[in-house]
Amino acid sequence: MRKGRRKGRRRRVMRFLQPCLLVMLHRGEAHGYCLLNGLVEFGFNPDQKDPSLIYRALREMEDNGLVTSRWDQDRSLGPQRRVYQITTEGEEYLIGWVADLGRTRQEIEAVLSAYEQVITTDH
Repeated sequence: MRKGRRKGRRRRVMRFLQPCLLVMLHRGEAHGYCLLNGLVEFGFNPDQKDPSLIYRALREMEDNGLVTSRWDQDRSLGPQRRVYQITTEGEEYLIGWVADLGRTRQEIEAVLSAYEQVITTDH
């Protein structure tokens, strides 16, 4: 049972990871390592960063047409790196995610408010 719980959490992280990456790419193109470091802004624990999750999400998003990538030609930074950009489809997907998150926030706030009212009247 615990193993299934972890797998479910990993799926949720991947689902939330995509809009976070798209927000960063909406600001401008970036390397995977830069995106990995930028996740702190969204509440990801900097001590528990897993680069494989980032690159897996980027590959999946590229397969789905949400992002594109190219090799960076600037060799002064060391080995070649992939640079990722958001596509028009990625922008549309992000707009949908943001709208859904707004609705979810309202639902969460309604539950919290109802719970706080129960707590206040019980004491």
